[in-house]
Amino acid sequence: MCSIKVNISKQQLRLYDRHNQLIAEYPVSTSKYGIGNQQGSFKTPLGHHQICEKIGDDEAMDEVFIGRKPQGRLSVLKQQSIDLPEDIITARILRLRGQQPGLNQGEGIDSFERYIYIHGTADEINISKPVSHGCIRMRNEDIVKLYAKVEVNTDVWIED
Repeated sequence: MCSIKVNISKQQLRLYDRHNQLIAEYPVSTSKYGIGNQQGSFKTPLGHHQICEKIGDDEAMDEVFIGRKPQGRLSVLKQQSIDLPEDIITARILRLRGQQPGLNQGEGIDSFERYIYIHGTADEINISKPVSHGCIRMRNEDIVKLYAKVEVNTDVWIED
């Protein structure tokens, strides 16, 4: 099984094969509020996580998700003047579950309960800059590629 390492200071995600050989490298965007694990902080949590859910099989690259449910293509929603959230989630979602009690798992600090994802974004121009609301944003084309290469239970390490 593959593994993922996210380096916050480099705004970079690396995908490794089961022999720890680099397969792919992608620019990302982590939180504009910095590193942290507190509920409501909008910060990106550190440590060992696993992908616990994959959302978006076969959806369009510009599909918008709200509450992890597809809402329609971004271009169509904009034409219809649909009110969209500030942090638009698109393409695919890899939902993360923290694996370290007291760091990213448990009351008030739980990455799963905080809805921490690796996901596509409508704000691709800002990839490589820390501008997210806690999640790890990727270009839509990149998240679609990554999504196809990983499985539920893939290890994800988020480091400074």
